[in-house]
This record gives sequence, structure tokens and C-alpha cells, in this order.
Amino acid sequence: MAWQLHYTSARSGPTGRAGFQFVAETPGLPDGVRAGVTPYLSYRPPPDAPPSPGDAELALFPVSLLYDRVDGRPLLLRCRYLGRDYSGRYGNFFAHAVVAEPDELEGLRPAELWSAPHWAHVPDPGTAALEPLDELAPGAALDPESLAGWLPGAAKGDPYALLAHLVDAVAGVLGQGHGRVVLVADDVELIARWIAVVSYSLPVAAAARLSFVTYTADPDGAAQRLVGTTPAVWAAARHRASHAHVFDLREGAPAGGTSRFARTVAGCWRGPDFAGLDALGELAPLNDPAQEGAAALLALCRGDTTVTAAEEGAAAELLSRRGSAIPERVWRDLVPGVPSMGLDLALALHERALAAGAADVARQCSLRVGERVAEALAAASGLPEVAAAAGVAERAGVRLDPAAVAAAAARCARLGDAGLGAALAGCPAGLRDALLDGVLTGLADAGERERAAALTPANCDLLQEHPERLRAVPAVAGAVLASVGRRHPERRIQVTGELLRLAGDVDAALEEVWRVPPSAGECAALLDAHGDAMAARAPLAGLPSRAFTRLAFPGGDGLAEPAVLRLAERVREVLPGGRAGRDAALVQAYGTAITAGAARAARALAEIAGSGGTTPQLAGEAFVGAARRLARRPPAFRAELLAALPAPVRARLGERWTAELPGRARSGRAPLRGGEAEQRNDLVEVVLRMRTRGAADPALEAWARAAAGRWLAGRQLDVRLERSPRLRAALRDLLAGGDSPRGGR
Repeated sequence: MAWQLHYTSARSGPTGRAGFQFVAETPGLPDGVRAGVTPYLSYRPPPDAPPSPGDAELALFPVSLLYDRVDGRPLLLRCRYLGRDYSGRYGNFFAHAVVAEPDELEGLRPAELWSAPHWAHVPDPGTAALEPLDELAPGAALDPESLAGWLPGAAKGDPYALLAHLVDAVAGVLGQGHGRVVLVADDVELIARWIAVVSYSLPVAAAARLSFVTYTADPDGAAQRLVGTTPAVWAAARHRASHAHVFDLREGAPAGGTSRFARTVAGCWRGPDFAGLDALGELAPLNDPAQEGAAALLALCRGDTTVTAAEEGAAAELLSRRGSAIPERVWRDLVPGVPSMGLDLALALHERALAAGAADVARQCSLRVGERVAEALAAASGLPEVAAAAGVAERAGVRLDPAAVAAAAARCARLGDAGLGAALAGCPAGLRDALLDGVLTGLADAGERERAAALTPANCDLLQEHPERLRAVPAVAGAVLASVGRRHPERRIQVTGELLRLAGDVDAALEEVWRVPPSAGECAALLDAHGDAMAARAPLAGLPSRAFTRLAFPGGDGLAEPAVLRLAERVREVLPGGRAGRDAALVQAYGTAITAGAARAARALAEIAGSGGTTPQLAGEAFVGAARRLARRPPAFRAELLAALPAPVRARLGERWTAELPGRARSGRAPLRGGEAEQRNDLVEVVLRMRTRGAADPALEAWARAAAGRWLAGRQLDVRLERSPRLRAALRDLLAGGDSPRGGR
């Protein structure tokens, strides 16, 4: 059922007041309908219309038929200019509104109601209650057959080209959900006909969403998607540039191309081919009537050979997304075109045929997919394309030759393609080995630049997971393993094992893996895992020495760690000869020098100082570190240590101890702060104790004589040594410039 409302300017309406008002309506009007209709009730004559028209002139004023929705219900509103109202003033109009339930327009295009018999032309003064409309019957003037006969002469130039542009524009605003298309013409009947043609060109559901108005004096403010107006109104519009789609029906089609959907629609009207329009309506998605897939499908069903690859792709996407909603006759009509179909479309048709149990169709599609997959493999420019082709073959049940996959992958890898990760993820499980073999073969043959481009860190990590395949291509394996080992220190020992299994020279890769020296624990683990091979590989044989040297800085502190001493012992077991073994012996001597008694410490320190064939940086830092640690021992121990050393080593150690003193204590300047005096006095005592042993170092004694010769220092030392007459005597003797009691050694 549909409700009716009449609206005009009256002397006295149902409420008793004068002016514009609803003068009649269907009883039982739902709540809110009257308020929803009110904003649409307006009519303004074109600016070039006569201001005081007579009866004959009134018939020339444009009639406005509006279609929109109010609270979900279809609204059809017809406005007609009446001229003068009850008071004799111009500006009166009559609006006849019909508000229907949604299902009242089912299967009906609103534009068909342009000349429907239910429209009243003027209000009936004696009627306040209007009958409900049980049926909305269309008028006879805008049926499809009449419009098809009218179209050939409907516009300047090619009217079908104009129609195609119109369809594209309307489909665009419907798809976007905003915007409007403006039609400009002197004759509102012409506008109504074009609106009807466009409405018939769309699926019924899409036409139901196409709001329109055949005439408005405010095209800038119209809320409808398809808006008609006159040239005079359009010339006076303030924001003409804001309309993206404007068609002056007096000028014909604009320049530019149109979509296949729009061209197909125009072709159906040219036929006329209403079955084709119906087919498009069945195929096109409801939310996007301009979907190229619908037109492409129709063209393919009719054997059209001009369908492009992109249009085939749109058709395939439509089939895949709406397969169950596609009419069965479409599938049947598509079968003859299978031999010339593209890959995506053949695959979509194959899957639908399988679902429908059409074995013959599926078999034909499978053969076509096999042909296209072979072509795709031959033309693939990247590894993901190779994997995609393999995946398509699997979906279509086509057995693909692994050698063909490998050859395509090799070609892509040879060119430096880096898409291995995506390719492995998209490749069917049964063909991944072939893909990997092809990639490795291609990388082996690739140029240096192309190989480097393909061997990204991520790809190296992937390839390292296939050690057996890598070993077959040592040139590639070395680069892969070097990258993995360099970036993943925790995997360096495992990577080293893989490199040692390769044929050929892998020293460069080993150097890259071990560019950063190992820790003590890592070096020990490497010895345990590959000790037998380390001596034969220079990059590995030098690792213990590099580890020791790194740990020795600064000041040899790291060499005292238990893990380092255990490493030194392990190195001497596994690599007794060469620099690594000698450096390990030096590290052990360092451990002895800082922990043993004076006699053993002296022998160990002499070994460090005189170690030949060791790493110079290691030996130097070990001596400095040992000297620093030994400087913390009591004066009696230090004196015994010095006395036990050969004179050159004694002089070197004395020099280090002097250098370790704070600046003022070393130079003899006063006053000294805090523990500085204690450090100076300790070293002076060491010199005095050495004199009592008959040992001396000239440089050290010279420093002690200068340091103790100052008045304050002498007083402090005299107090310190008051309980040791022998040392006090040695101090006096030192200051007097005498030799040690038994002479120096």
C-alpha cells in the first residue's frame, strides 16, 4: 500500500489556516512521514520563465518528479507550477507525494512512474481524505520498447556514446555513495526519458538506489544523485565547477573513453537487446553496477574476442566471488570460449565446474589451465610468479613438471630476483624442492652483482635451512653461510661445520663469519667441535690468539678469568704448535704470575717478558696487567719478586710500578693526598728491602732517593720504619748515596 499527500497554498486548509500546507492526505499516515516529506516540498520557476504566466504558458513550466527515500520508504513527489494562489499572488505550486512501503516498487523502476495515472495535476478543493494506492502502475510513455525507438535521434551526434558516458557517471556516484550527475535540457520530458533509459540500464536494486529529480532550480543544493535542470538555471548556478559530472543534453556526448560495462549497455540499447540488459542486471554486483566483470562475462558468453586480460581478470574475480549466484546458463555459455581464456578465468571456471559436478567442463578448463601455466612459467619475471603459477596448477589439478618449475626459478634467480620468501610461502609443498633447486642453480650461474642482490639476509636464512642442497653449490653455500654466521653469532660454530664440509676454498667465508673474535667459551666450544680442522685453516687457527688478545684489553684483566685459563689449557692440548699454542702458554704464565709465590711468579713474569713468537699486543698487555696486579702485593713480596727477576725484567717491572703511581707521587711533588703517600712509601720500602737483599735497580733507586729526600717524606718514612732498624739504616744509606750492602745484581 502507498499513502498520498497533496500540498499547495490554500485559503483555508484542514487546520483552518491560510498559506502553503497539506490540503489532503491518506488517512492512517504513519508517524513521521509528513515531517519527512516536508523538506522536499518546494518549486522555483526557471529564471527565464514569464513572471506572470497565463494558462497556456503555465503548461510550458517544467514538471518536477522526484524520487528519494524517507525513513527507508520510497518517496515519489511530483511538483507542478500553478502560478497564482487564492490571493492572486504568483509562486503557487501543487505537490503530489506518494510514500510507499519498500516492496511496493519491487521490480519497478521509479522513473517508469513519470506519467503514471495516479498523479493529480491540481488539488481537489472538496477532498481532504485521499484513497490509498494499492498498486503503483507505470505510465505508458517510458516503457523500454518506446525508449529504444526514441534513442537513435535522442541527441546530437551519437546518442549511444552519450548513454555510455551517462552510465559510467551514474555508476560512479552510486559506487562512491556521494556526488551527483546533472542533466541540462530545455525540455523536462527529455530529461525524464534519459533518466528512464539510465534506470533501465542498471540492475533493479541499483536503480532503486538511484535518487533523482527531473527539474530543480537549485542543482547545487539538490540531495539526489541524478539531477535535471534548465540551461537558464545552470547558467545562474553559483558553483558549477563543483559538479564532476555535467551533461548538457543539447551538445551530445563528451570526449573521452568509457568502460566496457557502459559500452555494453549502450550496445544492448542499440540492438535493442533487452535480454542482454537483463543478463547484465543478473551478473553485476549490487553494490557496484559498473563492475567490468559483468560486462566481460556477457561478452565472453557471446564469443567476443576483444575482451582484454584485465577485463578477463575482473570476470574471474566476479565468478569466484559470486559463483553460486551466477545463473547456470552463464556457465554453459562460457564453455565454448575455454580454449582462448586467460589463466585466472579458466581457473575460476574450473573450480565452479567442479563444484557443479560438470566433469567435462572441468576437464577442458584443466587442460587450458595447464597450457596457460606453462606460458606463465616461461614468461615469469620473478620467483613469486613462478610459485603463483605452480599454485594455480595445483588448484586446477594439473600435474606440473618439476623440471619446468626449476628452470623458471633458475632464470629468475640468475637475474637477481630476491622474492624467495614469498615464493616458498606460495609454492605448493610438492614443488618447493624443485623451486629451491632452481634457485640454487640460477644463483650458481649468476653474476656477482645479481647474486648479491638475490642473497638478502632473509633469503640466506631460508637457504641455510637446506644444508644438503647447499653443499651441491659451494659458491652459493659459502656466501649464504658467511651471511648467516656474521649476523647470528650464536650459530657460528654450526655454520663453521657446514663450511668445513664444502669443497673448495672457504677461508674468505670463515674470515667473514669470525670477523668478531669469539668469547672464551665460544672458542672452547669451537675447539671441541672442530679442533682437528682448525690448524689447517688459517682463519680458524688464529682465533684463540685473537680471543686472548681481545680479552687482554685493557690491562690484562680478562686473562685472569677461569674460563680464559681453561681455554688456554684446551688450546695447548688441541693446538700445541704455532702462535695459538704459544699465546696459550703466555696466558697460563700470566695466571701463574698473579697468583703464585714470589719465586714462581718471577719465573712466570720473566716468561711473559721474554716470550718470543707470541702476539705482541697480547704479551705487552699481559705484562702491564701482571705488573698492575703485583703492585697491590705487600712490599716484602714485591721486593722478593724483584730480587728474583733478571735485571732487564726487574728494570721493566720497576718502571711499570713507578708509572702506576699517582702523578705527584711519581714526580716527588708535595703535598700528597690520601693514599698517594701510602703508595709512594710502599714502593720506597720495596727498594729498601731489595737493598737488604743485595739487589737493586738503578732507576728505581734513583726515584726512591728523590722521593724520600724531601723533608716531609723523610719524616713519614722514618716514622713508618721505626720498628725496623735494618730498613731505617738502608734508608739512611740510600739517602747518603751509598751502594746496597752486597752490591747490585
